[in-house]
Amino acid sequence: MRSLLLAVGAALAVAALVAAHLFVGRSALAPGDVAAALLGHAREPAHEIIVLRFRLPRVLVGLAAGALLATSGVLVQAVVRNPLAEPATTGVGSGAALAVVVSLLVAPGHPYVALAALLGALAAGGLLFLLGRRSLALTGILLGAVLGALTSFALVLDSAPMGTVLRWLVGSLNARTTGDWDAVAPWLVTVPLAWLLASRMNAWALGETTAVGLGVRRLLTPAAILGVAVLAAAAAVTAAGAVAFVGLVAPHVARMLVGADHRRLVPAAAVLGALLLSAADLVAFAVSLELPGARPDVAGVPVGAVTALIGAPLLVHLVRRSARPTLQERG
Repeated sequence: MRSLLLAVGAALAVAALVAAHLFVGRSALAPGDVAAALLGHAREPAHEIIVLRFRLPRVLVGLAAGALLATSGVLVQAVVRNPLAEPATTGVGSGAALAVVVSLLVAPGHPYVALAALLGALAAGGLLFLLGRRSLALTGILLGAVLGALTSFALVLDSAPMGTVLRWLVGSLNARTTGDWDAVAPWLVTVPLAWLLASRMNAWALGETTAVGLGVRRLLTPAAILGVAVLAAAAAVTAAGAVAFVGLVAPHVARMLVGADHRRLVPAAAVLGALLLSAADLVAFAVSLELPGARPDVAGVPVGAVTALIGAPLLVHLVRRSARPTLQERG
């Protein structure tokens, strides 16, 4: 019964967020105009352009990127057995940012920035596989620091691509189109792949020796978990940039709702991540509308700034809550 209520609540929340995204904007559209545009019977061509070309892709990309970040967070936390790990621990976001900067320096104005971000993210994931056999978390943090330093150095050489690079450094969903949705949608397959690994993650959480005793392969299992995590994070970063805290907070909240069993944790975290990022983007967009002279369809407040403002205090609360002694520990 509890699972059914959570599923219904999540579905209603997703529907409410999608509706809010479709209705909020500089151009006020009546519900009938939005519905007609969605059905392909818009009274004015502008309505169809606004709804189908800009508002709908933006909310869909936000939902997908949030689900991917949260799924990656669950996988990374499972493989390093550290609840404070997140996709940034893999250095994937830093790899994407460095690739974007280098591509803009070498060929400014070319249309393949997203492809460069994806290749950079995957390259960072590959380096993590090669260098992080003994300590994935430490290697990922060091890799992210080195790649971040190289990005800063590259920006010093030429500040021209600064605005574009901030999209990946902070995270933004501004000006998303159907092309962005088409690019990120296939990567949602990593969510069911993560669910298929749930039983192995449950065993891995018991410790390496116990997991091997239960039939889990010592090298292949963590490699598979981390591989799916890197793919999900790379797709999310390419679509929305290195958005902070979604991959960290969503798994924590999901664990509080459904427990630590990864068979329930993976889908719950994916839904919560989608809701968190989409809600934060709605706030960012609404704030952008109030900025004098701002063009929220192009620039606007980056969603990563909102997730950081929401996620940081929430994370502190969660850590303090988890640090409280249980009744048994109090004696």
